[in-house]
Amino acid sequence: MATLNKYAGPWSRYLAAHLLRRTTYGVNYDTLVKFGNYTLDQCLDHLLQPLGDPPPPINYTSTEDPNTPIGDTWVDKGTTSGTIDAYRIPSIRSWTFDLMLKGDANIREKMTMFWHNHFVTADINDPRYNYIYISLLRKNALGNFKQLTKDITIDPAMLNYLNGRDNTGQAPNENYARELMELFTLGKGPLAGPGDYTTYTEDDIKEMARVLTGWIDVRNTLPIRAEYRAGRHDIRSKTLSHRFGNVTINNAGAEEYKNLIDIIFQKDEVATFIATKLYRWFVHSNIDETIHNDVIIPMGKIIRDNNYEILPGLRALLASEHFYDECIIGTMVKNPIDFILNPINQFSASLPTDNVQRVNFNSRQIYPKTVEMQMAIFMAPSVAGWQPYYQEPSYYRLWLNATSLPYRKGFTDLLASNTYKFGDFRVLLNPINTVDKFVKPDDVDFVLTEIALILFSKPLAENQKTILIPILNLGNTGTWQTAYTLYKNNPSEANKAVVVNRLRNLLVYMMRMPEYHLS
Repeated sequence: MATLNKYAGPWSRYLAAHLLRRTTYGVNYDTLVKFGNYTLDQCLDHLLQPLGDPPPPINYTSTEDPNTPIGDTWVDKGTTSGTIDAYRIPSIRSWTFDLMLKGDANIREKMTMFWHNHFVTADINDPRYNYIYISLLRKNALGNFKQLTKDITIDPAMLNYLNGRDNTGQAPNENYARELMELFTLGKGPLAGPGDYTTYTEDDIKEMARVLTGWIDVRNTLPIRAEYRAGRHDIRSKTLSHRFGNVTINNAGAEEYKNLIDIIFQKDEVATFIATKLYRWFVHSNIDETIHNDVIIPMGKIIRDNNYEILPGLRALLASEHFYDECIIGTMVKNPIDFILNPINQFSASLPTDNVQRVNFNSRQIYPKTVEMQMAIFMAPSVAGWQPYYQEPSYYRLWLNATSLPYRKGFTDLLASNTYKFGDFRVLLNPINTVDKFVKPDDVDFVLTEIALILFSKPLAENQKTILIPILNLGNTGTWQTAYTLYKNNPSEANKAVVVNRLRNLLVYMMRMPEYHLS
């Protein structure tokens, strides 16, 4: 049912798994069981609880940085060399993936990536800018949308990416003003006339560009920051169109951009716009009239009534009976980051503990795979973000194509089969450690049901079980129950290898199934 009314039905591990799939990058079996024993409110309290700022990325490997010894952070240090930035780029990539690979039952990293897809910056050459930018998004992941919009407007990375630093009173640059309207706050409404997009006009963009003049980024003297230069600002009055009540914005120097954003956020369309984007990120791409009226509009009203605090509206969405409707569960295609990180977190895979190995694994293994599957962090293809979140009519289906599918299959085959190596390190999923925690680990049907709960969004059908059971039973030559009982009674390496190999073969097969791509 398409309504924002709170879900009041029975809670289960099945629904908990759905909530965790949509809001985290995967959790282990213990956490899944725990969430299944919680109430819905307890789950949301846990998922939405605030977290402290993580320690910054550090210099893991380079001896060539005169300002940053190994083990120290580089985010507040100077740089004069492309060689230095060459190690800092892998460092921030690794740091970002490390935060996702913690397997935390918390929504922060998913929300950070949501904002990264919303307030897009890309092609930023200085990793320190990326750190300031992504830290801003993370710190405000569940915070105030209006304040975040003000902060991102003068973020050094954004000033670079959308030409805010080039925007002067003498030569206004409309790039950021246009995206502020179209992609960040209001969106285009139906065209009402020449240059009139219902929510704003072309003349508004010109006037807003003038409001936003005067800001540059400073990196030559630390700390890196945005700085207002009065001589670059257009001090004349600016008058917006009838779409904003013909309001006049007078010169307010460094505060003027804040006044503009306050004016924009007076429009109801802002709340509806961000509610729509949150819905498409967490729920589904298709929004019909009923969903718009009964879910999006009420959610937007909650956000607006709370002065654009995101948390109340998001909590209402994740608690809604609509979110737990069977027509929503298992209907999204996993984005590449979900696809790659989920099994690693779900099965508590062994990962490098050595700092050098870890940064090499994250930056040379995980990151290139996100590139292959077309979702590279800090490199969204356009200011609109990744196409599957806005491109009609395919939306999430765009993740699956002739280029990405072979990479998806290749990755899961290597991971599940215990052949994923880089250098002398082997990444292990260790499925037996998970199966040992099952209530009935010797029962082949129960094992399949529980692994499907971890991997799939829907329970296995009987015909699917019929295909999968022989993998665990090794045909009919030796039942899973016999093999597992022998291993538990005599946990020798040989006996353990028998059950582990069967489990790995099972994971290879299940991760090749179409259902594995769905969330």
